[in-house]
Amino acid sequence: MRQFTAVVNPTAGGSTGAATLLPLARLLREAGAELETEYSHSLAHAQDLARRAGERGRIVLAVGGDGIAGGIGGALSGTGAVLGLVPAGRGNDFARALDLPSDPAALAGILLHAEPRPVDTVEVESAVHERTVVLGSVYAGVDAVANRHANHARLLRGSASYYAGGLRAVTGWRAADYRVTVDGEEHTHRGYTVVAANSPYYGSGRLIAPGARVDDGLLDIVMIREAPRRLFFALMNELKTGGHVGRPEVRVLRGRELRIEANRPVYYGADGEVEATVPVTVRVRPGDLPVLY
Repeated sequence: MRQFTAVVNPTAGGSTGAATLLPLARLLREAGAELETEYSHSLAHAQDLARRAGERGRIVLAVGGDGIAGGIGGALSGTGAVLGLVPAGRGNDFARALDLPSDPAALAGILLHAEPRPVDTVEVESAVHERTVVLGSVYAGVDAVANRHANHARLLRGSASYYAGGLRAVTGWRAADYRVTVDGEEHTHRGYTVVAANSPYYGSGRLIAPGARVDDGLLDIVMIREAPRRLFFALMNELKTGGHVGRPEVRVLRGRELRIEANRPVYYGADGEVEATVPVTVRVRPGDLPVLY
């Protein structure tokens, strides 16, 4: 029978991580699985706990949102350790990309019986931060500023915090001049953002890259160019369905590696964590992480 170590972010989704795990833990144990629970006090601590559990041959459950999912997934990438996701955060976008259920019984069935399938991970490298690996996407521009506002929101949760952060970010945004190099080919771009997507979703369910797949060995690169703010707000609304990719203001490329530079300091984020500015280099790591889904 399977052995699990659940690494819980106690603050995810307004402190719902532990509460989300409780009914799932009961179902896993009733089925005969072994489950131990570890509580993290930082992302680095969660990654250390995950690595230790993986080294012991245990399946690691990331309990929380995209930040802990990406952080733990990145820590396990290339090690052979198996990852399971227990969505309990604001966004849960990578879990959404894997079509994981929120119902505890359905999720327990997957964790107990599904065979691990390899997914791609995303390596992120900048001069400011040491090399990291995440799961979902890297984005440089107004969306990173919006994410930063959402991360510091005290009163709003879930999609509401992202929407409010987006309004605040767009209101104060001025277009940046980007140089985007995809697999050695340089592209110029003036606008709102550049997104390198492994997962189709970001920002709590927004379908930024409808064609992105987690196991195709490629990144979908979505660039939104300068446009009147009223048009950008309309485009933001279309992110619910992915309809924005049909607009002339949106360009989509595909590649394995890209470098994002800009003519001024522009924040970039990776799976919900926003702490640095471009330039940044992003590479796909094909099939580098076995996941239960």
